[in-house]
Amino acid sequence: MEMITVQQAEDIVLSQTQDFGREDISYAHALGRVLAEEITADRDLPPFDRPTVDGIAIRYNAYEKGNRSFIIKAVQSAGEPSVSIQSENECVEIMTGAALDPSVDTVIRYEDISINNGIAHLHIDSKKGQNIHLKARDKKKGEILVSADQLITPAIIGIASSVGKTVLSVKKLPKVVIITTGDEMVSPESDPSPFQLRRSNGITIQTVLEKYKVKADMLHLNDDYEEIKRELSRCLDEYDVLLMSGGVSMGKFDYLPKVCDELGVEKLFHKIRQRPGKPFWFGKNKDQKLVFAFPGNPVSVFMCLHRYFIPWLETSLGISGNLAQFAVLQNDIDFPFPLQYFAQVKLCVNHLGQLTAESVNTNGSGDFSHLAGTNAFIELPLEQNKFGKGEVYRIWKYNF
Repeated sequence: MEMITVQQAEDIVLSQTQDFGREDISYAHALGRVLAEEITADRDLPPFDRPTVDGIAIRYNAYEKGNRSFIIKAVQSAGEPSVSIQSENECVEIMTGAALDPSVDTVIRYEDISINNGIAHLHIDSKKGQNIHLKARDKKKGEILVSADQLITPAIIGIASSVGKTVLSVKKLPKVVIITTGDEMVSPESDPSPFQLRRSNGITIQTVLEKYKVKADMLHLNDDYEEIKRELSRCLDEYDVLLMSGGVSMGKFDYLPKVCDELGVEKLFHKIRQRPGKPFWFGKNKDQKLVFAFPGNPVSVFMCLHRYFIPWLETSLGISGNLAQFAVLQNDIDFPFPLQYFAQVKLCVNHLGQLTAESVNTNGSGDFSHLAGTNAFIELPLEQNKFGKGEVYRIWKYNF
């Protein structure tokens, strides 16, 4: 199979999205999960007429008749039963958020009155119904407060608690295992020999997935054919998705494509006309278990994860409203290869409010030190070799 384009690869990956079902969890643990139901008002919001200021509540009819002084019948605070007045010459001293009785219909601020010997005197002109937040003004009982299919934010949890929604239905997450390979890779805690490297790809992937509350397991395999085959067979039974790094290029010990074939994992593509990340391998088995096998270079892993796996995950979870983002290139780039180039860029906002992207020179896909000081990859079209300052291209954000 010849190399495919980035767009073809995206189409194939997104054709394999899956629904993993629903589960109910406490709202206290729902931050970052995907809401699978609408949150509706369990009663009118607000549930009663309430003052928006501290002051006095009067019947406007008396004001219209020329009355400017009112006998304070009682003081009412928020949370107390409402106090009624029997006479138009009376008022209630009332606090913000308290429940207004139907016998009063207008609220005047403390700043606009004076109180002497239990009588409130008005000093300004007033309008009927002023300083009142009317019952059901925000939402009526049964109306939708929060739509489904979005990441649960602190604001959504606050809204849920306000309507007594302490258990939320959320999208189930796929079971994911991250598999790194390579004899030369040792644990981050180890002291590597001059010919070894500490492993970073697995922890990078695991950390990115934490944003979506995906608790991925991790496994490292040496370049041993039988061990790789045995462990991949087990993982295909236990997990929905295998995220792998390394072992997919053309080297003598790059066993993954052959092992996957022997285990009945159908290759959907291998190699994309892109840089970095050209050797990316993607496949599935008869049980719809998916294998994302990224090249081993750290920048390739990072790019393929954000360009292909995260869109697959968000689409599978039904997250809506994530629009494509674009930025204005701030410097000329020459890329004389027949590949789609993903350049690391620093994002800024200019005085016109436009998102801008300044590319950073790197030493290839093994040089991941620049990932800490950049914010996104800018996707430069396959059909061009020269990209000019001021041109607009799509970006894929990370580090946010």
